[in-house]
Amino acid sequence: MMNPRSLVSIVDDDESVRESLPDLLKEFGFASQTFSSAEEFLASDGIARTQCLILDVAMPGMCGPELQEELNRRKIKIPIVFITGQRDETLWSRLIEQGAIACLIKPFSDAAMVDALNSALQLK
Repeated sequence: MMNPRSLVSIVDDDESVRESLPDLLKEFGFASQTFSSAEEFLASDGIARTQCLILDVAMPGMCGPELQEELNRRKIKIPIVFITGQRDETLWSRLIEQGAIACLIKPFSDAAMVDALNSALQLK
């Protein structure tokens, strides 16, 4: 289990995800904060404190892969766990090549999420 001070930011336009994931993360000792859009995350002071990012692939406005590209452009290294309802292996491969730790298909198991987070936080 990782340090309870490890802050995980969740960026997803789906309110149910933003409500349920923090509860799961808290059960496993992670602190979290949620954002409804990539733009909201980029405008926050949460970037500097974020140890891992759970990021939805498809969102209105800036999508998850675009946020990943923007963070790379800014040389901000935050491990990313993508979540998506899309079964697109070409997209997954590209996201992993660009530095993502994992790409989980919704609905994913609690164990899959915790495993991905633990892997991501070991890189920090």
